[in-house]
Amino acid sequence: MIHTALFDAVKLLTDSDSPRLDAEILLCHVLGVTRSYLYAWSDKLLTPNQSAQFQALLTRRADGEPIAYLTGRKEFWSLNLQVTENTLIPRPDTELLVEQALARLPPENQAQVIDLGTGSGAIALAIAQERPLCHILATDNSIAALKVAQANAKDLGIQQVTFLISNWWAALGKIKATLIVSNPPYIANNDPHLTSIQYEPRRALVAGVDGLTDIRQLITGAISHLEKGGWLLLEHGYNQADVVRKLFIQQGYESVTTYKDLAGWPRVTVGLLNG
Repeated sequence: MIHTALFDAVKLLTDSDSPRLDAEILLCHVLGVTRSYLYAWSDKLLTPNQSAQFQALLTRRADGEPIAYLTGRKEFWSLNLQVTENTLIPRPDTELLVEQALARLPPENQAQVIDLGTGSGAIALAIAQERPLCHILATDNSIAALKVAQANAKDLGIQQVTFLISNWWAALGKIKATLIVSNPPYIANNDPHLTSIQYEPRRALVAGVDGLTDIRQLITGAISHLEKGGWLLLEHGYNQADVVRKLFIQQGYESVTTYKDLAGWPRVTVGLLNG
């Protein structure tokens, strides 16, 4: 029965911060139902196939695999997105990047926006959802990740996003934008926290000995791709704000400001290019 399966699942997921929630999400995924169904039909028996699927997912979760990879879905900015092992799992803190982008994109403007390293397309699609007059160019150096982003755009019926395979600026030519946004890799390659990140693609996380290799490229390269009065917005590590602001200022950006995430950590830095 459903309630028995959930009870046993909780005992298995001892290392999870939210074992009951994890179990309910996974069982909903197997059954194709909402969580309210689990309570309304708690005495319903699982078929042998459903039980086997549920146990397989629980085993993977107990081994530390993220829920989003087990279900293949993650919500971001109220968008239900497909995610795979080829993309990072969108995090709530990254919604701060979207908020700050929208604050600089008036709804009535037909601006060009570039999202570099789009992954699942979360940032580009959230901006597109809120600013339908904008055209967004979303790039990534992974063909597999771009396929996921394109599938998400199709599923959501969002048509004003163009996807391009590119290693940062390599394929952008002379394209310029009103706003450039990116959540790039920013973890140092010897960071001890990497040992706890087993499943997400390392290429989307690690950026050199100090974690700033890609951020430096973005701050420097954006100068050639921002229109006058354009904005660059970057997510970075909680302990990188001071050095990132200095990098912005050294390259001539103005109004350089850092914003804090939901936990109060300095997470997003923005700069205006007037030169």
